[in-house]
Amino acid sequence: MGYQPRKKSPKGAIHQYRKNLREKRKNRKDVQRHVGRPMENEERLIATEREISEATLTRLHTLGSQKFGSSPYSEHFDRWLTNVTAVLAEFESNPNIGIDDQFEQECTQTIDTVKQQLESIRRREIMADQQEKKLSDAKNRLKLFNNEYAIKFKEIRNRKSSQTRRLIKCINDLKKEQDRIIRLETGFFHRTSKKKSERLEMEVTQELNDKQSELELVIMNFKAEQKELEDEFSKKKEPILEQIKSFKKTIENAETDGSLEERWLACEALADSVNAYRERKASQQK
Repeated sequence: MGYQPRKKSPKGAIHQYRKNLREKRKNRKDVQRHVGRPMENEERLIATEREISEATLTRLHTLGSQKFGSSPYSEHFDRWLTNVTAVLAEFESNPNIGIDDQFEQECTQTIDTVKQQLESIRRREIMADQQEKKLSDAKNRLKLFNNEYAIKFKEIRNRKSSQTRRLIKCINDLKKEQDRIIRLETGFFHRTSKKKSERLEMEVTQELNDKQSELELVIMNFKAEQKELEDEFSKKKEPILEQIKSFKKTIENAETDGSLEERWLACEALADSVNAYRERKASQQK
């Protein structure tokens, strides 16, 4: 069996084949164009109510727990408020949400409240900076008072020491004189000088008693003078010590982020408003 030559197709059939081929290629290009590039009128995907609500709650909890690095913490307040309001704005603008008046009022009240609280904390931080200088001045005044007290106390102590030394010396001399007179009374000429010795002994004893009483009085007077000095300076120092205590407390409070609790409560209140709104909306739909 030999080679059989291929039969030629009619001209009309060849034309129809080429036409069909061109149409197939054109259709394939249209499909590729449609797959590779979205249609201009295709709608953008929008988050569902549940998705935007859960995302909002998560972001509110994150912002409520946010800690600021270091003082002054008030430098972060405006940025934090901007982030919170942005979260609420995104929630409210979603077409699947449709907030009501109660939700708006609750959120507005919460934001206004936390703004006032943060402003109060901001003023405390500014005051703390001012109190740093006042604390330094108060410490300097206290140092001057302590130096003045130390000088006056030293003066009293020196006068006390001088007077007591003089009196103690007199007492010791009188005791020696008293011992000498007693020895005379027991000596060889005691009979002829007895009356004189007794008189001298009485005089020395009286003077000795006087000096001892004077010493006790001097000691008492100096104790009273020292006590008066201490009371005087305590009264002068008391208001300065109270100022120092107050300044330190203000400064210590500013060194910790006092806004953390207020910001956490605000975000929890906003989260409660979101949940309450969802419950109202679900109830209305039923």
